[in-house]
Amino acid sequence: SIHFKASRTRTTMTKYTMNNSRLPALLLVLVLLVSAICPSQAFVAPTFGLTSLFFPVRNAEIVNLVDLSETDPNYSHKTELSKAANFFVDAFWTAKIGGGTAELTDSQERDLQNSQRTEFNKRYGKSRLINKSQFFMIRNDQDEILACAGIELDCIRADGFLSPTILEKSAPLMSNLAVSRDHRRRGLAEQLVQAVESYIAETWPEQESCYLLVEARNRGAVRLYEKMGYETIWADDQAETLLPTKNGKLTMVPTVILCMKKSLRGRRGVFGRLRLFQ
Repeated sequence: SIHFKASRTRTTMTKYTMNNSRLPALLLVLVLLVSAICPSQAFVAPTFGLTSLFFPVRNAEIVNLVDLSETDPNYSHKTELSKAANFFVDAFWTAKIGGGTAELTDSQERDLQNSQRTEFNKRYGKSRLINKSQFFMIRNDQDEILACAGIELDCIRADGFLSPTILEKSAPLMSNLAVSRDHRRRGLAEQLVQAVESYIAETWPEQESCYLLVEARNRGAVRLYEKMGYETIWADDQAETLLPTKNGKLTMVPTVILCMKKSLRGRRGVFGRLRLFQ
């Protein structure tokens, strides 16, 4: 797996005001018209993919911990991070790419939840809010978490975790991006990445880039990031990652970690509480 106070300015994202089946059809017609008018131009897939257009997530919104603390009278930072950690274990660690077991044992689940809560508190706990680290979630109208991602300032190594050379001493690092298995390929990951990038532009306008770390074998995630403008700047082939195995163990296994970077130069904007779909 791989965060005090955000701006109160809030900007509503583009809404899907057409809440019926005509929207996907109209978008498809538009794509076909553009292709017919400009046949010489290569077709570029839309950022969110066709699945997200035909099967959009309804009644969901992006929230962050600072907004929740200001709007929910029953808010508990510890409780929210605990819920997020439990979600992350199910969304990320269950059937983890690389041969992870499809069903965690009670022991594996308990150990991973404890570890993830510690990790989230370290990165996004109240003591980290002074650095404006932030944790985002997409939740539905039943307050169920559908996806999550975090952002913090961290040191970026020049060519791997053990590199003595630091490329960036303090740069935005996006991490802990996960989407529930029932809501994948529906544009949620892209929405979170865009929210994180907007938050960087608003909160750290002096920062020109966003970084992330991802396993090379997670081809779906790598393709998503590449589609959104991220480029690999180094690969660490000496890295290890935790893997929940079918025999009930949590084992460290070799992996290749990619460090990806996207330039945010010229990007401006604000981020707050965003409504995705009506």
